[in-house]
Amino acid sequence: MMKHSKGMTHEHHHEISKHNHSKKNSGYDRHTGHSVKMFRDRFFISLLITIPILFLSPTFQSLLNFSLDFPGRKIILSILASIVSIYGGIPFFVGAVREIKQKNFGMMTLVALAVLSGYLYSLSATFIFEATDFYWEISTLVVFLLFGHWMEMKAVTGATGALGELAKLIPKQANLVRGNNIIPINTDELKIGDIFLVKPGEKIPIDGIVVEGETNVNESMITGESKPILKIKNDKVIGGSINFDGSIKVRVIKTGKDTALNQIVGLVKQAQESKPRTQRIADKAANYLTISAIIVGIFSFIYWISIGNQTLVFALTIAITVVVIACPHALGLAIPVVTTISTTIAAKNGMIIKDMSAMEIAEKIDYILFDKTGTLTKGVFEVTDIVGDKKTLEYASSIESHSEHVIAKGIIQKAKEMKIKIPEVKQFKAIPGKGAVGKFINNNIYAGNLALIEQFKLKNDFKKEAEEIALKGKTIVYVAYKTKVIGVIALSDVIKPEAREVIILLKQMGIKTAMLTGDNEQTARYVAKELGIDDYFSEVLPEDKVKKVKELQSKGKVAMVGDGINDAPALTQADIGIAIGAGTEVAIQSAEVILAKDNPLEVVKLVRLSKQTKNKMRQNLWWAAGYNLVAIPIAAGIFYPGIMLKPEWGALIMAASSIIVVGNSLLLKRFK
Repeated sequence: MMKHSKGMTHEHHHEISKHNHSKKNSGYDRHTGHSVKMFRDRFFISLLITIPILFLSPTFQSLLNFSLDFPGRKIILSILASIVSIYGGIPFFVGAVREIKQKNFGMMTLVALAVLSGYLYSLSATFIFEATDFYWEISTLVVFLLFGHWMEMKAVTGATGALGELAKLIPKQANLVRGNNIIPINTDELKIGDIFLVKPGEKIPIDGIVVEGETNVNESMITGESKPILKIKNDKVIGGSINFDGSIKVRVIKTGKDTALNQIVGLVKQAQESKPRTQRIADKAANYLTISAIIVGIFSFIYWISIGNQTLVFALTIAITVVVIACPHALGLAIPVVTTISTTIAAKNGMIIKDMSAMEIAEKIDYILFDKTGTLTKGVFEVTDIVGDKKTLEYASSIESHSEHVIAKGIIQKAKEMKIKIPEVKQFKAIPGKGAVGKFINNNIYAGNLALIEQFKLKNDFKKEAEEIALKGKTIVYVAYKTKVIGVIALSDVIKPEAREVIILLKQMGIKTAMLTGDNEQTARYVAKELGIDDYFSEVLPEDKVKKVKELQSKGKVAMVGDGINDAPALTQADIGIAIGAGTEVAIQSAEVILAKDNPLEVVKLVRLSKQTKNKMRQNLWWAAGYNLVAIPIAAGIFYPGIMLKPEWGALIMAASSIIVVGNSLLLKRFK
């Protein structure tokens, strides 16, 4: 499903810079391979040649009330007009041939038809029959078309350029460490295992592990988190992130397509090349509009030359204007420019959209299903309550220091936080499923569950208190010394502080929430109640998560939020799979959306961005469709003699419509 980008070599920089003009499926790519510079150059050259065409045209001379005639004027006029029509029209003719081959008639087909019909008619009027030529109108039409495309391409490049900015995050050079020497080399020459030096203020050139020194690093380009992160020995660093205040030596662990930034660039490109449903609708509409424009143009020509009793030139002018003004360029731009901007905004905020269909669906989600552990909770057990003798934690930690169990780690961590000196126990013995026992100064210490206390028939004055704490979904560890229980330690998988806010915000958006967990009913019920979650599923085995997703899907569209590992089948089954806390490991196959930060609030950001993206898509489609509904009848001459549009003005209005769509899309960049 995922396409990796190429390594961040010089070729890769070049590949990314070409990206804006090389997408095969993009609606706005009606001129593949043609750059802003190409349209600009053709515009200026065509404009210079059009100036003498205007002064040599009898129609233009009569408009300005002057006369300029000499032998061979018509020949010179036809040669100059041929240069403009052919040289200026080549991008449109090439595009038209491609559209016709693909049987996907659109913008280029209409433009080529309009230019060719006017040009060939004018040549005929010069060399075959006696009639007024159409040279100056066709030449100015080509000039306006080139100008419109130049402006539009500039706007589109502004919209898509942010992806290239990601590539620029990688510095061209790195400081390779060779013994006691520092050798500047090209970043793309680094190999796995190489050691490089990063000085304060420099960008980290490639993914690696710190082997010496410590510093603070800004990783916002990957995670969207602006707060600097402390990096010490054995910590991972990301290529493109910024080193703040310390010098560090780093060992290369990833190169080429495997680096975090390259994976992100590849995934964003994949998303921008994916076609959401709205885009497919727009493509169909553009195809129908092209066919409709040709039909309306032909009928307009027939009407004005017969029933309207107008000249051939007048009828041809109307027909060409209809064809030009109906060019579905705005319709073709309406969705892909928004797609490009929204995926780039998402990437800059640590949200990697792998499939743009997810952005459409996210707006319509009925349920968001969270996997509890590691998503709504921290995924590590922490001590929440200590009841009883002051020696309770000390004795418990002495026993648990011999265990690798997740509960033991939570107790040891608490002892370290409270700076308790952990006493050493002897004759440690684990009691499977119950706890452990050991000796301290020839006296037994016990740490475990109620079954352990009952097995050794120890006096227990804390049973009632422990049961009350357990009702809150917490795990109870009894601690006993000699012959009786001296205290109780309660632990729980602590709820993330952002989790409550997420549920509240989603409810305000009208989205229901659900939770699934492998925990028992008591714990699941407590967490769901604490957070205000609408529905929950407890004691769910990994292989049963898909069933729960399907169960919710019977009630509406479902987004599943999980860690992307044991949640993979459920993420795939959901209407949108959202992998959270992926950090730099972005290549997760099962999710449509990857959230780099381990923060459930990112889900709210995703829904908000989805709504903004869909709004822009709707606005652009309404404008593009509405413009044609108004413009085509006017071009066909329904207001003549009051209003009559010439082809060149039709071209300018058509270009303006496209630029408005791009401009409206660019407003999405303001979204915070």
